[in-house]
Amino acid sequence: MIHRLLLCAALVLCTSAQAQIGKRFPSERKVVKDPVTGTMLTFLTTRPHGDSKIYPTHPQWTSDGKWVVFRSALAHGEAMAVNEQSGDIVQVTEGGYVGMLNLARKSMKLYFMRKDAQPKRLQIVEVDLAALLADSAAGKLKAADAYQRICGTTSEELEAGGDMALDAAEDWVYFRVGAAAAARHLAPRVKIEPAFGPRNMGAGPNGIARMNINTGEVRHVVSVPFQIGHIQANLWNPGEIVFCWETGGKSPQRTWTVLADGSGLRPLYPEAPYEWVTHEAVISKDEVAMSIMGHRPIAGGAGGVDAPATGVGGANPGQDNGWGVTGTREKPSGLAIVNLRTREMTIAGQTPSGSGLWHVHGSSDGRWAVGDDFSRSVYLIDRRTREMTMLTTGHKATAADHPHPTFSADGTRIEIQSAMLSEDGRSMNICIVPVPEAWLQRR
Repeated sequence: MIHRLLLCAALVLCTSAQAQIGKRFPSERKVVKDPVTGTMLTFLTTRPHGDSKIYPTHPQWTSDGKWVVFRSALAHGEAMAVNEQSGDIVQVTEGGYVGMLNLARKSMKLYFMRKDAQPKRLQIVEVDLAALLADSAAGKLKAADAYQRICGTTSEELEAGGDMALDAAEDWVYFRVGAAAAARHLAPRVKIEPAFGPRNMGAGPNGIARMNINTGEVRHVVSVPFQIGHIQANLWNPGEIVFCWETGGKSPQRTWTVLADGSGLRPLYPEAPYEWVTHEAVISKDEVAMSIMGHRPIAGGAGGVDAPATGVGGANPGQDNGWGVTGTREKPSGLAIVNLRTREMTIAGQTPSGSGLWHVHGSSDGRWAVGDDFSRSVYLIDRRTREMTMLTTGHKATAADHPHPTFSADGTRIEIQSAMLSEDGRSMNICIVPVPEAWLQRR
């Protein structure tokens, strides 16, 4: 019995040591030349410990532009930061997290949700990255509470979860609330949407609430009769939110926007029934990038409407039946940019064949757009000339996830997640892709 107790205590101590905030890991940084395009790729991680980047709807770099924050099994259930120049890796959370990691753009802070001791409650936590990274470098780490602060805890009734987004003013965070809490704020005659599509997703209602990170105050923002996904804040315009109707594929109306006080709810881009709109990302004060997919065969073509598109079986969307006549190139498709103020939409570019651009992003100065496709290739677009070039390819369609290209704040480089170096063809690493110097020199 005593032996078992000692063994359990040793395991706890071992786990605690492994999960200590501020723990440093050796650099894995490696520069690799893309064998097809010649682009010099900087892999910030190279070992198979299950890395993945933050979703393109949220910032990837710390506010000083030096560290990239990512998810990894290097310290199970914790977030990591890697220095882009030195390759040093530091654990930046302790106690786990759920949902989205939120990096502030004005301060060296990280925000996230984690499970509370009480069921159905979530804590919203702030990490002081400046103090943590400095103490880690100096080898003078303190207890986790010296760096992590609980901003507030959601009530059980909210059934909070899913995506979380930090407002541009960095005083509120937005998060999804469950069906019961959302229903209390819906008008009596609002029709609740059922599941849509073959993945049996999209049913409502859902809502968005917000918490003040300084006081812990919680306010309701909006309720809608469908499933909410991809909540993101306009990082240049306080009080503006973009979110989607999540179905796991094509939605009846994918993109939505609303203000923090609940006013101004409207479709961001009113889509036609034949359009497959997906992967919206706020890229500047007035613009949202999104993909209008062109990945499926036109009716009457080889195989018919519901035949699988070219690609890798079920690894890509739209390979299953039941989505209807959507996502074809019979109508305009490609990387679309929507202006939040004028509501005008333009197509920045599209691949001449194949799936078309899929996960998309853009630089905040309006110069560049970027997208990946089903082959996991990454394409850069000059928005002024519409010129398009492939930056990198060969990132393995068998990868555990997709590249998800996302621009740095200064628009000079793009972060992706890649299985290019993985032996099993699935495990991904964090990779930085530069905008070509010749393009940066363009006037």
